[in-house]
Formats: sequence, structure tokens, C-alpha cells
Amino acid sequence: MEFGPRRATAVTPGADMEPDRPTWSRQIEFTLAGIGCAVGLGNVWRFPYLCYRSGGGAFLVPYLLMLVVLGIPLLYMELIVGQYTRRGPVHALATVCPLLKGVGMATVAISFIMCTYYNVVITWALYYLFSSFQAPLPWQNCNNTWNTPNCTNHATNSSLSSTASQEFFKYKMLEQTSGVDETGVVRWELLLLLFLAWILIYFCIFKGVKSTGKVVYFTALFPYVILIALLINNAQLPGALDGITFFIVPEWGKLLSVEVWVNAAAQIFNSIGIGFGSLMAMSSYNSFNNNVLKDTLTIAIINSLTSILAGFVIFSAFGYMSYLQGVPVTDLAVDGPGLVFVLYPQAFANMPVAQLWAVMFFFMLLCLGLDSEFAMVEVMVTSLMDEFYLHLIKIFKRKELFVFAVCVAACLLGIPCVMQVGIYVFQLMDHYTAIVSIMFLAVFEVIAICWCYGVNRLSDNLEEMTGKRANIFFRVCWLVIAPVLITVILIFSIIQFKPARYGDYVFPPWAQGVGWVIAMGSIIWIPLGAAHTLWVLPGSLIQKLKLSVTPRTPGGMSKMPYYERGGADAYPGIAVISSNIHLPEKPPIQTNL
Repeated sequence: MEFGPRRATAVTPGADMEPDRPTWSRQIEFTLAGIGCAVGLGNVWRFPYLCYRSGGGAFLVPYLLMLVVLGIPLLYMELIVGQYTRRGPVHALATVCPLLKGVGMATVAISFIMCTYYNVVITWALYYLFSSFQAPLPWQNCNNTWNTPNCTNHATNSSLSSTASQEFFKYKMLEQTSGVDETGVVRWELLLLLFLAWILIYFCIFKGVKSTGKVVYFTALFPYVILIALLINNAQLPGALDGITFFIVPEWGKLLSVEVWVNAAAQIFNSIGIGFGSLMAMSSYNSFNNNVLKDTLTIAIINSLTSILAGFVIFSAFGYMSYLQGVPVTDLAVDGPGLVFVLYPQAFANMPVAQLWAVMFFFMLLCLGLDSEFAMVEVMVTSLMDEFYLHLIKIFKRKELFVFAVCVAACLLGIPCVMQVGIYVFQLMDHYTAIVSIMFLAVFEVIAICWCYGVNRLSDNLEEMTGKRANIFFRVCWLVIAPVLITVILIFSIIQFKPARYGDYVFPPWAQGVGWVIAMGSIIWIPLGAAHTLWVLPGSLIQKLKLSVTPRTPGGMSKMPYYERGGADAYPGIAVISSNIHLPEKPPIQTNL
């Protein structure tokens, strides 16, 4: 099949686009990059935490069901759109449904917001990694200058005492203040590590897919070596079997809780990265005839298997900690990120050769964080290069310098997270970005692709690329199951919504207001994009609405006339709110609406 439909070369004359879109050197590089993007820190802490809170093995039942009916179909949908349009999420969404082109802009916004604070977790991992070369480990005892009189070497459930591991995280690394009202000063050690983290990110992505494709061979595969080594070690510890039993034996009564099912769906959704635009941007660099289904199944299944493998590693450590403390596994004090930076380091401190396991674990966190981070940065780079290629090259001369500018901007925006108030800033941004915004984006993305563009057109595009249409299972999931499930998740997320908090600290109203501003930083693009589309389209309001929710001809993207073949560039400025594209005068629109 010829590469005619590839918009990399067949674009509207004068369009401000990259003239020759690169592709992955080998297809395995995209698969590994996709795995690296999907498999991240959430697999190591959020999945085990949700399992623990949802009754252990009972969580696996809805989790695996949601993988089949929600995760795999929606990932398949995103990869098809990205590979066919050969554009990032902004242009891809503007092509399939101009009215909801704002969803594409929102995915870029949310990915950029997330990459500014997500890299702080990599900064923490680097801090722990370098601290792990000390003997004894600095969180191994209470004989340090930062420890308080309430410090204890043995974990208890008393609220009056704190472990050496908790105090290292709170008083040594973070030096956290009492609340968001007290900003404190910049933690210079963390700031330098933040710079180091962004330097690592830059050299992973500065050559685009050519450099990213080489890095993922290591960052995507090496964590599995460490996870397996940790599992072998942990399984031999006393009490490990009790933790593993809790993980795999369901507490069937928990399945009657709606919250368990909603959490399972949300975990699949957030773990694979539906709605973040990362995998859609990466698939735009695929060869046109690539087997999308094979990549979809590989990425989704390996992502879930990694979560389950991490579950065995973490719960075997839980069993060991319950043995040391003399309490049941169900009574351990476990919470989100504290699982990775407090509880697990505490387990290392009691293991033989503690430094070795600590170095391996935090190096694994570094690898997991890096490939997820550069996937988020790649969304921003790809989308801006798609839209403003000639302008950006004129200003920066080389793409590498533009990537450097994006990294510097994100790094500067991340500085508040490495101040003494940083943990509160991090928690606020994470709560209102990863929890509030992403569900709104997901609903509108599914509406744009599955309902407005249509399942039949999507299947036609797939057949054009691979010679095979989507089977009945995927079509039903796209048309009915996925939209219904995501809507239910959104409704329950709204019903169960709780203001941001960090431990027992509840953010004041003004901080909650800042959080909603952060959330609106991505959501606002959806109505703005819709309003702009209706403004630039010709005709009466009814004609504008009809044109805005359908591709230009019933056949889909592949049958657009020359002035519409650029998808988003059919009308000046239709891809973004402010566009300086100057196109030749277009002929009258032919439509059979």
C-alpha cells in the first residue's frame, strides 16, 4: 500500500507542518516506548495501594474485567487515530471531530502540567538513590540530627510516634513546612537534582523518536530485572506468605462495593494513559501499515502483568512488615506515595544487604519515572511541531533547541515543588490534574472519536492501514460499553469527590480554588475549541453545527478533497485558538448534508 494518506507529505500548500515526519527505526522501539509510557510509578504504588484498600484479591476481579472491556478497546482506538492521521492529539482530534478539537489541546495542556510536577517524583527517587550508598541507611535508625524525640526504630500504629523512615522523608528530604500557607525556602539539594532529572529527560528525547527509541531498550526492560530480583528476595523473608495470601485470596464481600469497581476502572484508565495523548503522539511516528492490534495487546497486557508482579513484590514486603510489627497485614498504616518513599524503604532497612536492595529499588523507580515523563514531554513537543513547525524552526533553528526550551520551561514551573512547601504543591496539582481533569477529557475524547467520527469510519481507517476491520467486540466496546463505563466513572468521581488533603492536613479554601484553576487549565480548552470552530466555519448556525461534528465527507479522513486533506488545516486556525497559517483561498465546500 502506498503512503498517500500520510499527512506528513500530502498536506495543504503552505501549511506550517514538519515536511518529513520521522518514524521509529524499528517497530519494537514503539512497542517498548509504549510499555515504558504505560508502565510507571503508578504500577508500583497506586495499584498495590488500591488492592490493599479494596480487600486484596477482590480488586483483581474488576481490574481484569475493566482491562478487557475498557483499557484494551480505548488504547486500540487511540493508536488507530494517531497512526492514521500521523499527527499529535491536537491535529488528530481536530481532524476526526472539529467541534471537539479542544480535547486534543486539553490533552497537551494536561500532559504539560503533569510533566512539571511528575518529574519531582523522579527528583525524590534520585535523592533516595544517592542516599542509599550510605551505611547504615540514613532512615535505618533514629540517631540523626533531623530525628525528633518521638522517633522510633520499630513501626507502631500510634499517632504520637513516627518511624525513622517517615522522619527521613518529612524532615530530612522535604524539610516540609506546617502547611501551604508557609512556603519556606528552596531545598537546594532537591533543586540540583531536579535540574539533573531534566537533563536526563532532555538527552532521552532531544533527537525525537531516534533517541527515545534507543533509550527505551533499557528504561522499559531493566525494571523487570529488578522487580524479579526483589520478588525472589522478598519471598524468602519471614511473613511474606501472609502478605501474598492477602493479595491473591479475594474478600468476596468487597465486590458488592461500587467504589471497588470504580477504582478498578480508574486504575486501568490512568495506568494505560488513556486521554493523556502520549500514546497517540507516539503512534503518529509509526509506519502506516503497522499492526496496531499487536501493539495494543502487548502494551495493555504487559502493563497489567507488571502491576500484578509489583503487587507480589509489595505485598510480600507487607507480610514481612506485619511479621516485624506483630500486627495483621490489614492493620498496616499504608497511604499513596508513602508506600514507595516510607514503608518500602523501612522494609529495606531490616533486610540483609540493605544498601543493595535500596539502590536497585530506587534505580528501578528512576527508570519507571523517566520513560513516563519523556512520553508526556513528547506530547507537547509533537503537538507544537505539528502546528508551528516553520515558525519554531525559524526561531530556534534546530528542533533540539526547541526541545531544550520546553524542558527549561517545565523545569522552572516545577521549582515550587522543591521548596519546603513543595509536598503540598505537589499534592494539590496531582489531585486536581490526575483525578479531576482526566475524566472530563476521557468522556469528550470517546464522544469525539466513537460517536461523532463514528465506529464505521474508524474501522475503515484500520482496514486501509492493515487490511482488516475491527471485529464486533471492539465495535461494541467503542459504541456502547466504553462510553457508558467512563460516564459512570465520571459521575461517581463527582459524587465521591473530596477536597485535596495531605495526610491529616486539609487544604484551605483559597488553595482549593488554586487547584480548580489548575484543573481548568486543561478543561477550558474544550469549550474554547468548540467556540472557535463554530466561529471560523461558514454558513448558518445549523450548517456550522453539522459541519463541526462530521468529517468533511461521509467516507472519512481518507476521502477528503485536497484542501481538507490537512485535517485541522482545512480552515485557517481550526487546529488551535491562535494560528498564523495562511492558506490559498479554498474552493466552495461540497457537502451532502
